[in-house]
Amino acid sequence: MAPVLQATMSVCGLAPGHAFRPQSALPRHPSHRGVCSPMRIHEQHHSVAFQRPIVTMRAGRGPAQSQDDNNDDDGESGPYVRDTEYEERVIQVRRVTKVVKGGKQLSFRAVVVVGNNNGTVGVASASAKEVAQAAQKAVLKAKRRLITVPLTRNALSVPHAFDSYFSGAKVLLRPASEGTGVIAGGAVRVVLELAGVRNGFGKQVGGSNPLNNAKAAIEGLRAMRTLRQVAAERDISVAQLLGLPPKKESSDAVPV
Repeated sequence: MAPVLQATMSVCGLAPGHAFRPQSALPRHPSHRGVCSPMRIHEQHHSVAFQRPIVTMRAGRGPAQSQDDNNDDDGESGPYVRDTEYEERVIQVRRVTKVVKGGKQLSFRAVVVVGNNNGTVGVASASAKEVAQAAQKAVLKAKRRLITVPLTRNALSVPHAFDSYFSGAKVLLRPASEGTGVIAGGAVRVVLELAGVRNGFGKQVGGSNPLNNAKAAIEGLRAMRTLRQVAAERDISVAQLLGLPPKKESSDAVPV
């Protein structure tokens, strides 16, 4: 018996001694049409060895992911776990569009402030197809851009006054005594609270964009310096920095 005929009978489930009917005598159902043809056997033999993931094209968006690509696990697609050390606050969520060749792509942009309420704070923004994903991406970016804020020991306020700028925003930061509280509004208040400031003034003078105001507040807090830091940078004492007379050594020591 010819090898092609043996392979044909094995695919069709026929025994070697079974009477083989020609293809014209097979049932005319569409699902059975051409099942036992040699060309069909050749395609079935090679489709297993050379099977590749099917990639579909979407207009204006490039190739879509295949089923094999969706099943890949890179270890980063797990559930989002919030860090208990840092507090997260979303100050703005906007729907943004991007014009591409195939049309417009809709996405969401989230502006997030992250801080530990003890002198560490950061601000970042990110975009994604969903609001939750945008917020998660912004939190990760903000944690990579954390800054350290010097705070006064007693009042937990900023050490001195400062006017900061970022793009079209201008923010005025002023220290306050204990018991005053945080007197500010909008994104500046969120930044001051998460930075650990308990008493202070903040005023938005320029534009009203929350992202620009938050970054202006971050730039102002980054530029803050205490007396000890400035004295160390100039390699002098705090008394010399303040213009105070040096302390005189006491001459009351009794000679031995």
